[in-house]
Amino acid sequence: MKKLISHIYPITKTIISQFSGTLEITTKNGKKHLNTKNANYSYGALQMILKFGLDKIDLKKVNSVLLLGLGGGSVIQTLRDDFKYQKHITAVDIDPVIIDIAKTEFDIQDSKDLKIICQDALEYVSQNTTLFDLIIIDLFIDIKMPKQFLELSFWEDIIKSKSSNGIILFNGSLEKEKSKDLKKVITFLKSKVYKVDVYNKINNVNTIIITQSI
Repeated sequence: MKKLISHIYPITKTIISQFSGTLEITTKNGKKHLNTKNANYSYGALQMILKFGLDKIDLKKVNSVLLLGLGGGSVIQTLRDDFKYQKHITAVDIDPVIIDIAKTEFDIQDSKDLKIICQDALEYVSQNTTLFDLIIIDLFIDIKMPKQFLELSFWEDIIKSKSSNGIILFNGSLEKEKSKDLKKVITFLKSKVYKVDVYNKINNVNTIIITQSI
């Protein structure tokens, strides 16, 4: 019934999160979206931005994915449905409310091919000993990327978590004041003899960075 009504006018449910503030689950034209006050978190513009990046990657060579920043799980849906990727994904998110929303509202469930971990991404990669073929980094609180994810110490740990021929897909910061930090990250990755492709203004806002070994 809700899906039918949503074709006439959107239906919105509000949930408060300690980490993410006010979250809105809006059903419009039969489809659910997860939003914050100022940004789409899942199943909207963000899904299209990350799909743009995934389209640049040869997923046939990817046997394992680490997703830092689960949101509502739209990246997982994109991988499974649009790219037919059926191999293992590990998803990490600090926010238990977000994880619950992904499970209950968008049916993103733990399975033999998906492990969902509630943990700070910074802590996770600092302790991680598993190597991944693709690391997707999508770490925002509303429209802000916490500064620690632009620190080179975090990126050192990311590199340690990447397999020798692994790929990094990074949804970069939207904030102009952090552009210098983003440039430092790009320079750092190039110094590690990686091919770094930068795609600016995806959907007129985001910067997507894809890093692969040369």
